[in-house]
Amino acid sequence: MTFKDGILAARHHIVFLLGLCAAFGLVIYLENTDITRQAFTVEVNSEIPVREFSALTEQEIKWARIAWQYFENNTHEETGLVNSVDGYPAATMWDTASYLLGLISAERLGIIDKKEFTRRITKALTSLAELELHDGQLPHKSYNAKSLAMVDYTNQATERGIGWSAIDIGRLFVPFNILVWNYPQFTPYIGEITSQWDLNAMVVNGVLYGAEVNELGETNYVQEGRIGYEEYAAKSVSLLGLDVSVAMKYNDFIQYESIEGIDIPTDKRIPEIYVAHNYVVSESYILDAIEFGGDAISKEFAFRVYQAQENRYLQRGILTAVSEDNIDQAPYFVYNTVFSNGKAWNAITDTGEDASIFRTVSTKAAIGWHMLYDTKYTQKLIDYIGHNYIEGKGWLSGIYEIDGRTNNAITANSNAIILESLHYKVNGPLLNISGAIKQPKIEVVME
Repeated sequence: MTFKDGILAARHHIVFLLGLCAAFGLVIYLENTDITRQAFTVEVNSEIPVREFSALTEQEIKWARIAWQYFENNTHEETGLVNSVDGYPAATMWDTASYLLGLISAERLGIIDKKEFTRRITKALTSLAELELHDGQLPHKSYNAKSLAMVDYTNQATERGIGWSAIDIGRLFVPFNILVWNYPQFTPYIGEITSQWDLNAMVVNGVLYGAEVNELGETNYVQEGRIGYEEYAAKSVSLLGLDVSVAMKYNDFIQYESIEGIDIPTDKRIPEIYVAHNYVVSESYILDAIEFGGDAISKEFAFRVYQAQENRYLQRGILTAVSEDNIDQAPYFVYNTVFSNGKAWNAITDTGEDASIFRTVSTKAAIGWHMLYDTKYTQKLIDYIGHNYIEGKGWLSGIYEIDGRTNNAITANSNAIILESLHYKVNGPLLNISGAIKQPKIEVVME
């Protein structure tokens, strides 16, 4: 093969790399201009704990191995993809991203060796390049993890599909960016995957859009994300050079609610008008910190969300670490929130139905907050939740608040976030491209 032939054969990968370099430059440029400057101010809390990074203890190494065991048990050798829930062969893009991030964390922590890491990453990326896309544009909301067929949320095959999630795809670009910047041997695989995707379909005028299929089989496009998750997903998408400046704003729909004496950031887009629910949970802020390192605003908001939960314990004696989680009985998934739909400590289903009897101390939230802050309160959470696992299977999702029963659901997301959190304790944020992912410099004073 001549040099010219080699260049032609590699042209897609070269274009992909050039695009990433251009995106990197764009982010740096935006940081130094007023175009994305926030038009509000937030008071910075000087009390935010700063964890000192250190090696894992013997107990924490055991925790990491238990979390990794979930993926050992639930990987399909045919595809390299992982079940979203123990023994349940379905995979969303969010759960696939969680697996890849858990895999990266496991390799960096020495839980698996480089050979196993390379084998698993290669197999998963190869399968992602083979996925049938919804409307030929973007990855579908859910696939059968064994066959790669498009499925609905009950894991039944669907020829038409049910749409795509911009938030889920945004999370997938977190491990994609880590691989491109830190494991460049996988860049051709990422390029092969994303060259098939119409990424412009999920970004309109700086806003993230998902797709839904209505009863007539028509695709409707809807804005996705509320405060916390919207900004989190937009950060990784911004590294692609796409304009997500509106999605990255915290101030456009912000409203503060006083909960346990703490002014909590909430989203004033109410479901009665905007359809989607406005959950304030732990997970989005924990992920922003352990994956990106946070920005000036998200660090402050994360600590407030944490403080409200600590204060609930101090004032009422109720151990609190709330987030969305699978549960081991109907309705099988519950949003345990600090605030949602006008109510503090609301626990609801995705359709807004009351699920307060299923409020839990979330295992991933408890461990995430502890690895992030390491306070006396997070230690109390760890003392309570630190044995909530089954050796040989993985970590259980939580403990029901109402009666102390174990929530026996075991999921890819919880076990991956535990691995990510343990990685953070040792190495800091997973994605650190010389500070490329930051909010612009802003004045931070309370409104």
